[in-house]
Amino acid sequence: MHSARQRQSAPATGGTTAAHRAGRRAGRRRRSAHRRERPRRRGRSLLISLLVTAGLLGPAAYLLDGGRSDASGGAPHPRSTRVTPTPTPPPSSPTPSPSSPSPSPSPTASRTEIDVPPTGTGTFVTAQASGEKVGSGSRPVRYVVEVETGLDVSPSQAANEIAGILAAPRGWTHDPDNAFRLVGAGSPHDITIKIATPATADALCWAGIQQDTGGEYNCEVPGGVVVNLKRWVKGSPTFDGPIHDYRALIINHEVGHFLGHSHVTCGGAGQLAPVMMQQIKGLHGCVANAWPYDENGDFVTGPPV
Repeated sequence: MHSARQRQSAPATGGTTAAHRAGRRAGRRRRSAHRRERPRRRGRSLLISLLVTAGLLGPAAYLLDGGRSDASGGAPHPRSTRVTPTPTPPPSSPTPSPSSPSPSPSPTASRTEIDVPPTGTGTFVTAQASGEKVGSGSRPVRYVVEVETGLDVSPSQAANEIAGILAAPRGWTHDPDNAFRLVGAGSPHDITIKIATPATADALCWAGIQQDTGGEYNCEVPGGVVVNLKRWVKGSPTFDGPIHDYRALIINHEVGHFLGHSHVTCGGAGQLAPVMMQQIKGLHGCVANAWPYDENGDFVTGPPV
């Protein structure tokens, strides 16, 4: 979960759209308080020199600006045992034939119909589904959806459901600067949205931002979003709505980080919970909410964390 400046330094993922978009927003978005807490320049230079020597500059440079996940407000958590991330080779077999995203996908799975194994293969298959640009922004964020192999989740169905979330009237496309486009396997893209078992999600979040997600949380890493299968299937005890709505909260929250939004908290008792609030950790008097904007088109936010 990085700001506009951080996205410029993140590894390229098939296009330069995020960097162009980040430049336009750099003057408009504030970093959260924890992002402004930086070590002194001299100390930071020494740290970077040491990390270059150790071959760790990539993830470390990202962390100096503060990675974010649902596991914390942004400060990296130490782990007692570091999980080595599993490589992601090209998919060995294609998924079903391409299909266009439905504007209002109907979830076919309940919170109990899909098995959630604690660990998985660590390899992914990319959805073949693709769609048209949604939103009025001139440069759409192109994204692919990947599902860990061996799971009872159709990559194409998941991709279409995510496409419907990003196209919703109360979603991020309500901001005229935003646009998105689902693309299929092999197409140039800007971000990857992965659905993974808890152990694989932990490994990816740790490798990307050195956050311990504890088998429970999602995260946004350089170049993409990691969705914990447990959350995708079971939702959250703090969210009473349909599972599709909770999936909307997951996608809107993590993509919101990619767009430069930081964590906020409840704006007041009885108000809608902001989508950038870590609602899984408690609503603090707010009402659970999956969308960035309310029914009147007003952005739902609250005090920064």
